[in-house]
Amino acid sequence: MGYERKQPAPHGRAGVSGRSTEGPHASPREPEATETRRCRVKHPTLVLNVVGLTRRLIGEHSPALAALAQGGASRALRTVTPAVTCAVQASFLTGLPVREHGVVGNGWYFRDTSEVRFWCQSNRLITGEQIWETAKRHDPSFRGTNLFWWFNMYGGATTSVTPRPVYPADGRKIPDLYTEPAQLRNTLQSELGRFPLFKFWGPTASLESSQWIARCAIRMLDARPDLALVYLPHLDYDGQRFGPRSMEMEEALRRVDALCGEIMATAQANGYRVIVLSEYGITEVTGAVAINRVLRHAGLVRVREELGRELLDPGASQAFAVADHQIAHVYVRQPGEIPEVQKLLTRVPGVERILDRDGQRALALDHPRSGELVAIACPDRWFSYNYWLDDERAPDFARCVDIHRKPGYDPVELFLDPAIRFPRLRIGATLLARKLGQRTLMDMIPLDTSLVKGSHGRPTDDPQDAPVYISSEAHVKLPEIVHATDVKDLILRHVFDDYPPRTPGRSVRHAYSGGSTGSTLS
Repeated sequence: MGYERKQPAPHGRAGVSGRSTEGPHASPREPEATETRRCRVKHPTLVLNVVGLTRRLIGEHSPALAALAQGGASRALRTVTPAVTCAVQASFLTGLPVREHGVVGNGWYFRDTSEVRFWCQSNRLITGEQIWETAKRHDPSFRGTNLFWWFNMYGGATTSVTPRPVYPADGRKIPDLYTEPAQLRNTLQSELGRFPLFKFWGPTASLESSQWIARCAIRMLDARPDLALVYLPHLDYDGQRFGPRSMEMEEALRRVDALCGEIMATAQANGYRVIVLSEYGITEVTGAVAINRVLRHAGLVRVREELGRELLDPGASQAFAVADHQIAHVYVRQPGEIPEVQKLLTRVPGVERILDRDGQRALALDHPRSGELVAIACPDRWFSYNYWLDDERAPDFARCVDIHRKPGYDPVELFLDPAIRFPRLRIGATLLARKLGQRTLMDMIPLDTSLVKGSHGRPTDDPQDAPVYISSEAHVKLPEIVHATDVKDLILRHVFDDYPPRTPGRSVRHAYSGGSTGSTLS
């Protein structure tokens, strides 16, 4: 059975709403004998998550986004710590700080299995009621679409689309999708072509992936969901490759702005309200801090040798770090060693602060999944995951795009190794060998961390580098500063006229000198 396009449905008087006396937004329950059926007014809403968009970038190179801000309402967005994709999106979806939803980064150490895992997709890793369930509780007829936001599998959206490569036993990585309903996967790739996975991340990441997502979004709006969340990653690539103030970033901004303009025009022509927001701002960096090498020199990191290469052995290590942009969770096996590890890391050049549990509590980061310590980099530095001391003994996956095997985030995957003289020819030869059934490594990634020019994760110091929240609806009242934990309710207030507002800024007011501030995009 194919996935059929639905005819536009009226978005005036909606279906019967259920009521509940539970939850933070429960409506007052009338006596059972006088319970009445209510119809709710719904306004279809499109939310574009333009990764890396900041107040500084709204202007001459982004006319479509600037026009939306000028004609509607706009604010700086105070994000969470860590300001990384999975943690921020979890706060957007739940309205909760990190300590409550539990997504402490793009990955973390699973103590029960002694494994570091990054980029998990199961929605069940998030604690707390998400926007889909809250909306359905407010109005059972609500329908939502999730396009490429994270934690997209097994969630509450009516329809969803997310990357899900196929990994055959012969070592290949084949671009593919996971969708709900399942048949939507074939329908979309039949209509739009195969999802360009290798343009979504890696050294060939480009506008092509965001263009595919944009076409998918326009296609999915045909079904008239009440809420569509769309993720556009393009600014993330050149922001990290060349820095946020580079000419390459200006060109990337022009291109993603044009793409946003196309999606917004289609949505608004079909009666949609529009929200544009971002998770974090990318700032310039000058180098990396190899935090695991510091711990290894101190005798705290243990590695396992396999075929002449070294693999991190987290379960056997006294202390090790899970590096995630400008934040690193440091897991210390013995509580008595925490003060010494903290003292050691505090002295490392490029480390701004080491948070113990009290420090994590001040940033609402004190969750059982967090490290015993959390390191925050200086504004111009970021943390690499590298733990080996000799590049000849680096694991084979270090020179590959391998986001699930690496025990930390690796932005160097955005580059081809400059030491390879003819990289395109070598890539072609490797692909041909794989087609012939040979198992070969696509080892094209350098180990030089100095190539990275932009990063994020810590609170930004300059308000112009803060992420943004823009709404097409000037009449929807916004707090002076939009916190990441306000976003869920603000979205629901766009969809439902009668959705009750809450006190803004439920998140902890960061006791951190680097927290971004600001109110408008002027």
